[in-house]
Amino acid sequence: MRTPTVTTAGCLLQLTVDEPTTATLAVAVAAAPASETLSITVDGVTVEPREVAAHHGTRLHVVQLPAGSAVVRYDVEVVPVPAPRRVSELEAMVALRPSRYCPSDQLAPWAHKEFGSSATPEGVTDWVFERLTYGSSRPVDSAMDTLITNEGVCRDYAHLVICVLRALDIPARLASAYAPGLYPMDFHAVAEVAVDGLWQVFDATKMAPAPTLLRIATGQDAADTAFLTLTGGNATLTWTEVWAYTDGDLPANAPTHLA
Repeated sequence: MRTPTVTTAGCLLQLTVDEPTTATLAVAVAAAPASETLSITVDGVTVEPREVAAHHGTRLHVVQLPAGSAVVRYDVEVVPVPAPRRVSELEAMVALRPSRYCPSDQLAPWAHKEFGSSATPEGVTDWVFERLTYGSSRPVDSAMDTLITNEGVCRDYAHLVICVLRALDIPARLASAYAPGLYPMDFHAVAEVAVDGLWQVFDATKMAPAPTLLRIATGQDAADTAFLTLTGGNATLTWTEVWAYTDGDLPANAPTHLA
């Protein structure tokens, strides 16, 4: 019998907090695993967060950061277990709505003309992969901006896939994840699409094997899945480090997989 593959992942964030602020972190994997640690310190003193349950198993950690040098470290070790996620009626309705970074209502006339009634998630994903160049973007860029510039990072690829599919009346949403095999290593973003009653991952970057992804957060778009949100006060993120790897061989780089 093959030994289950163990995935190890985590991140390190460093912030300079000039004025006390409230930090909301989305760095822990969804559905608490057996082995994980989250430590937050300011000038070497431990600060305790509180966990807030969000949609789709997302776990947020909210912490009050006093002024000083803050360090956040998260480590997790888990054996991923495939568990197909069924699409509920409410999830399907929400995943068809326009959102901050995916204004599908604005894109609908163009999308229907470009793709027609026979469009598939695989076809749209391949189209985005061929159209875009992996490069850079602004934090405020929406799928409309990405369509114009033809460039972006993983979240922009995912936003464009999601936006086009919603415009074609196919439910789609965004998930952030740890991604063994991703290079350069970072937090990753992919689209989740309702296919035959199940959520299925579609990664238009094709940069990491979909079966190895560890879900962190799920939402309408990147506004719901940001790894760090600061409210009030004044703080600057000065360093980000992310790691994710398995103890076995990586599977083939398939751009789709059951979520």
